[in-house]
Amino acid sequence: MGVSPRDFQQMQQRLAVPQRTARPVMTPSAGGPSVTASVVLGVDPSLRGTGYGVIRTGRGGPKPVAQGVVHCPPAWDRSRCLLRIAEALRDVLREHRPGVCVIESLFYAQNYQTALIMGEARGACLVAVAEAGLTVYEMAPRRVKQAIVGYGAAQKFAVAKMVQRVLGLAEAPPGDAADALALALAYAQEQGRYSFSPPKRL
Repeated sequence: MGVSPRDFQQMQQRLAVPQRTARPVMTPSAGGPSVTASVVLGVDPSLRGTGYGVIRTGRGGPKPVAQGVVHCPPAWDRSRCLLRIAEALRDVLREHRPGVCVIESLFYAQNYQTALIMGEARGACLVAVAEAGLTVYEMAPRRVKQAIVGYGAAQKFAVAKMVQRVLGLAEAPPGDAADALALALAYAQEQGRYSFSPPKRL
């Protein structure tokens, strides 16, 4: 079928109109990688030793990104420890740009003072994470142990050894860091299957 000069001119005009294209939901910030939900931050709050662990999920299974423990000496006042925890997590967030955070939920404590201090440390963590705009979930320690070890009352060393095995680490991470990595792994595992009781969103 032939095309007249007029038809050809109209086709050229249509092609010259800018086409609408899909825009990325998340864009990189200046000087850093883009925020992505495939990067998960786990946080195990404690006044003297807050653990954190960052993993990347995707094809080939979870991969370790970063881990560590925010140590605060016994001689430090509680207020100084809380500031240190918040500042350290802000550094982790800026460097690794996770898209979601999983924090350990408060557990029953017979000692009221212990529960209060743990709550303060958890609050410092939540402030830092909320400032970064992350979606935050909480998971109970027993549920995490069940997901990672297969036994809800597993000891810390068992959790650390399983985290080492799953992530292919050269050595078992410190206890608090291992718990944080276990939180991130348990969350990633929950996302891969249907659950009647998904992690609680804060």
